[in-house]
Amino acid sequence: MRFRAPHEHEAEERAWQVVGAAYAEREPVAWPRRHVRPLAAAALVAAVAAAALSPPGRSVVHSLREAVGVQKAEPALFSLPTPGQLLVTSRKGAWLVHRDGSKRLLGRYRDATFSPHGLFIAATRANQLVALDPKGNVRWTLARPAPRFPSWTGTRTDTRITYLSAGRLRIVAGDGTGDHPVEAGGRGASGADTATIRRHGGQSEVVARGRVVFRGTGVFDQALWSPNHRWLLVTWPTADQWVFVRPGTPRRIVGASRISVQFGGFPRVQDWCCGR
Repeated sequence: MRFRAPHEHEAEERAWQVVGAAYAEREPVAWPRRHVRPLAAAALVAAVAAAALSPPGRSVVHSLREAVGVQKAEPALFSLPTPGQLLVTSRKGAWLVHRDGSKRLLGRYRDATFSPHGLFIAATRANQLVALDPKGNVRWTLARPAPRFPSWTGTRTDTRITYLSAGRLRIVAGDGTGDHPVEAGGRGASGADTATIRRHGGQSEVVARGRVVFRGTGVFDQALWSPNHRWLLVTWPTADQWVFVRPGTPRRIVGASRISVQFGGFPRVQDWCCGR
């Protein structure tokens, strides 16, 4: 039986809370490459020193190394586990991610959403609402102050985009005409399956269909259903991973690591469209 020092478990829990909170609140900072090796060396020395101090110290270091992230995760996002395409945004702009894992940087946009059936994309930048095709070609633009959070709904032949601008809800036809403000109110969201994230202590968990389907150390940012509602995508900044979870029996979990490197910063998922 391994020796456990007095209050070792409590010390581990406090360490996780501090690490998780610090990671969630960090601000990305661009460092010159010449600083990477000295910092890595310093971090290694600090880790070795901490591990040598005491049995609780060794336990915490072991937990930090082993518990954050899905074990046996892929070293990169090679593919999506189910049909569909993702729209994500990072510091570099908006990205289109295909089923086979290939990615296209669409441009310097901060929000993005698919049109019905994924034929087009609505995106926003400083003072423009933009419609573009999946190759990034702009179809039309609409100048409006600080547009945010577009949502494109309708059918193949009759679509409309709602968005916020200067604190007001507006709507425009899918061809960029007839833009006008709308009054508050209207119908709420439909009764689709939902997934929620709960955080307590140094852990996060995803609850879907009335039960916990995934749990891990640190901070989960988003939990989104695939278009066919068979898979959940959990974004996990603490581990720099995306985790795809298929609830049910047996449950399946597919992890992809080093997400920040692939998108120029840890991305936010804007939309997931058009699975079969």
